[in-house]
Amino acid sequence: MKFELAGFIEECRGLVTKPESQSSISDLTEQAVSVQAAVLSELGEPTRGGLNTLYHAPDLTILNIVWAPGMTLHPHNHCMWAVIGIYGGEEENIFYRRDGSGLTQHGMKSLEAGNTVQLGEDIIHSVHNPREKLTGAIHVYGGDFFAAHRSEWMPDEYQEQPFSIEHTRAVFEEANKRMDSLV
Repeated sequence: MKFELAGFIEECRGLVTKPESQSSISDLTEQAVSVQAAVLSELGEPTRGGLNTLYHAPDLTILNIVWAPGMTLHPHNHCMWAVIGIYGGEEENIFYRRDGSGLTQHGMKSLEAGNTVQLGEDIIHSVHNPREKLTGAIHVYGGDFFAAHRSEWMPDEYQEQPFSIEHTRAVFEEANKRMDSLV
């Protein structure tokens, strides 16, 4: 099977307006990441952690997210559904529930290459790469990932605050610096 980014984007664009769009896009993403070599051939071998935009519109955002070795991203929500498909490495998702003014850990799901998961619009999670290598994932969101009014919680006290894409990008850069220092 061959993965073609342009075709994947067009199929997602066609599905996002249909009933059961998340489930249909999940099936499409699962098909795509089932052959990791095809995704790597199209997207290229990851060399750095980061949020790489593949497609962005008001009703759909597709990102190629690369997690640096050992990287953890603080708890956050999306306020829209999401589909995550892993094409290399491993991603641990830790789920939380609101508890008074903070959060309580509620569960965890580990995804390895070839796995996908659907996240509902109310999910709060953090992400950790437990491996000593980069992890690559296609993330598809049913909305504008960058414009949504979302929240994030800093791990020390789990106090809710507005989500900051700049802060998130800084977390990726710090993880890249740690990775670079190990080489």
